[in-house]
Amino acid sequence: MKRFVWRLQRVLEIKKKEEQKERSELLELTEELAEKRGELLIRRKMLEDIIDDLAGENPKNRLGGQEFFLRHAGTSDQKIKEIKDKISNLELQQKEKIAVVLKIRRFNDGLEKLRVEAKRQFIEEQEKLEQKELDEGARIAFVRKTLS
Repeated sequence: MKRFVWRLQRVLEIKKKEEQKERSELLELTEELAEKRGELLIRRKMLEDIIDDLAGENPKNRLGGQEFFLRHAGTSDQKIKEIKDKISNLELQQKEKIAVVLKIRRFNDGLEKLRVEAKRQFIEEQEKLEQKELDEGARIAFVRKTLS
């Protein structure tokens, strides 16, 4: 029996490698997004802790701390805004990357279905050829038997 050779196998292999590459890029984006979200939570928690500490202090001592906090609050707010912008950007990139991965996945699934169908047809054709050869052999044997 002949070996099954599918013409589009190389295309499927290339697309699978492309999907793996895109998935690894998606994983990197997701990790970076998680890191930025963690950084944002830490910064917010630090600000909350400072505010809570200032609220709990003696009013006479609190004034200097409040002044320092207010001087640096703008910088902290700016940094938080930058992190939020980065998170939004990363989320957008993540959605785009997910769309690319899904598109490649659907293409690969379609190729796989074509491959399965081509293999089924190949096996069917091979079985027909094999049956034809068996029938021919039986005919020859019958003719020889009747002639002798």
